[in-house]
Amino acid sequence: MPTTPPAAAPSSEKAAPPPVPPAAPPLSVPVPVPVPEADSIPRAVVVPPRPAGPPRGAAGAVPARGLLGRSRELKALRADIERAGLDTLSGRKSPRSRVLLIAGRPGCGRTALAEELLRTLSDGYPDGVFRARLSGPGGVPVPTGDVARGLLTALGATAPAGSDDDEPAEALRAALTARRAVLLLDDAPGAEYVDPLLPDAPDCLVVVVSEGPLTGIPDVRPCTLGGLDGAAAVALLARFAGPVRITVDPRSADAVVEECGGQPAALVLAGGWLAARPKASVSDLRTALRTVEPPDELPVGERPLRRAFLLAHDALPPSVARLLRLLSLAPPGLVDAHTASALAGSTLETAGTSLADLAALGLLHQEPDEPEPPAVRPGSGGADGGPRYRLPGCLATAAAELLRVYERPAEIQLARARMLERTVRLLQSCRGSGEPAGSPARERADSLPYALRFPSRAAAAAWLRRRRAALLDAARLAVSDGELDTLDRRLIATLVRTLMAHEGPEAAAGDLYALHELVLEVAERRGLGREKAAALLNLADLDGGAGRTEAALARYRAALEAARSAGDTVATGRALESLGGTYSELGDWQRAADWYGRALELRLSRGESADAARLHGRIGAAHGRAGRWPEALKEWRAAARTSRRLGDLAGQARATAEVARVQERAGRPEEALRTSLEALHTARGADDMGLEAGLQLRIADLLDGLGDPAAARLHRAAGEQLLQDHPK
Repeated sequence: MPTTPPAAAPSSEKAAPPPVPPAAPPLSVPVPVPVPEADSIPRAVVVPPRPAGPPRGAAGAVPARGLLGRSRELKALRADIERAGLDTLSGRKSPRSRVLLIAGRPGCGRTALAEELLRTLSDGYPDGVFRARLSGPGGVPVPTGDVARGLLTALGATAPAGSDDDEPAEALRAALTARRAVLLLDDAPGAEYVDPLLPDAPDCLVVVVSEGPLTGIPDVRPCTLGGLDGAAAVALLARFAGPVRITVDPRSADAVVEECGGQPAALVLAGGWLAARPKASVSDLRTALRTVEPPDELPVGERPLRRAFLLAHDALPPSVARLLRLLSLAPPGLVDAHTASALAGSTLETAGTSLADLAALGLLHQEPDEPEPPAVRPGSGGADGGPRYRLPGCLATAAAELLRVYERPAEIQLARARMLERTVRLLQSCRGSGEPAGSPARERADSLPYALRFPSRAAAAAWLRRRRAALLDAARLAVSDGELDTLDRRLIATLVRTLMAHEGPEAAAGDLYALHELVLEVAERRGLGREKAAALLNLADLDGGAGRTEAALARYRAALEAARSAGDTVATGRALESLGGTYSELGDWQRAADWYGRALELRLSRGESADAARLHGRIGAAHGRAGRWPEALKEWRAAARTSRRLGDLAGQARATAEVARVQERAGRPEEALRTSLEALHTARGADDMGLEAGLQLRIADLLDGLGDPAAARLHRAAGEQLLQDHPK
């Protein structure tokens, strides 16, 4: 008989796994059929595995599809949508979308009911259905800004990188204003996480799945779920066990329903146990359930589901049971064959079979894949990992508790390290697929084993898109754990490069900001000065690009301090130049010239003449914008001299042309003309036709101002001919 898990063993000893009941046959390949109603169950469904004996893949009867026992609740929810709200009754048009609440304990089928409702409503909301989970594994709330960014991505919109929670939430509401769409907000921890996401669009509908009420949100229509009624619960068991065993022992079936509290998730697990044992009776299932004792401290309402979970876990073969426990380490409960293989240290084939078996028993839910073109459909390459599964949130906590009981901390850390290492290698392969042929990254990707390679760039991009949220969660959880910081840094660095390769800096800016913040956290924790300076510089660049200039200044100053403390002259120079550039954007030309001057001193001390010439020009431009003509002329002439020493004729010509521009603005047109002719001569030596054409046109303007229109026409015609002969 199944037994309860042993008391927690000391960390230095491994607890022995529970015995496998001799009556349990080996797991086999499952046959796809509908999955009964359970919390967070997707529409794709499977049945328990067939017992040993019939050949693999043998056809079997397919149980009836459909949601069981929720017709009354479904009808009430549809009626609530049509019912007038408080604003309508008072004669005002509703300023916000209608909000429906489906409340109940995890495992009561609340998400399945929400999905069924959305399926029946899809025709009435042509702009689509958008889903988001507001809680992660273990019930940890997801920041509102992250939820809003994910929904904005699904809508084809973007939020500024690094913005706080309010800004992306506001952008989400604005994006939904003119739409007729549905939002499904699953696993909402409370009203404060829902309210910022509610669109100001009366034509939109928001369906919230939560355990409790949404206090503070007006005009919410709640639908509270309990257990299934007796007939629906028995029918759910019959889907797994077949009608014969239920018909011959209806009293035991009623007793099993009572032991499971009528909870769909518990009934699914109990039914899976029964279906895997074709010779067991419903009475045997009832006895087995009563033998399992969940922890005493568990609330009464959670005991039926925990009892069914322990029964299912104890009946698994030891290797599959261990994999189930290890899956609680996967963020955010999302796994495929690669993740399972790395966690358990098994082959991909074994891991894929075990995942399918767990899904057949109701312990995992298969995730529906987004439609893809044939060239990039899941399974088209070894690195894809095949079907994706999710460990339901109502089971994740129990699996994590068993993991701590059965596995030593060192084994848990080793499993996590294997998972991170596999993720890094998959990201390296994905990045290589996005690089040009012959590049070092592409060559490294081509040298990986087939199981880690993608067949095409499109397939790699599709993999990255489907697993993007899970990869970001993996990075966050790895950093928060703090035990594997070396692997964390490799994971983040590789993910940054992969996003840049496939999406570019602008499209990936939001994710890059979050990743650089994680790098900063690790660097501060480990006292890594160079990494801290680099992370601060990258964050400041993103702040500046998003228009948060003051935040960028603060980051650049912190980066400068960190770089100087670490003796990183490269980062120091970059920080100094960035400070100068930021003050230029603010129009503070004196401070801009001062910071550029400090950067110039550093470049000169390091003998970096090319950078010194560029900084002379930036200082000259800052002085020119401030109207300090002597200082501007001095810096541009220094830039021209430095370029001449370097043999950079084009750079010399441009700097000389800027000298002429300053002279013209200072009211010295004759000198400006002579200097422009000198710059034109240098540009001809550099064979830079675009620069030569621009100088010809500028000389023409100067000649017009000096009263020589004939010469001006000649230079203008020459410039226009150059532009015609050498278009950009």
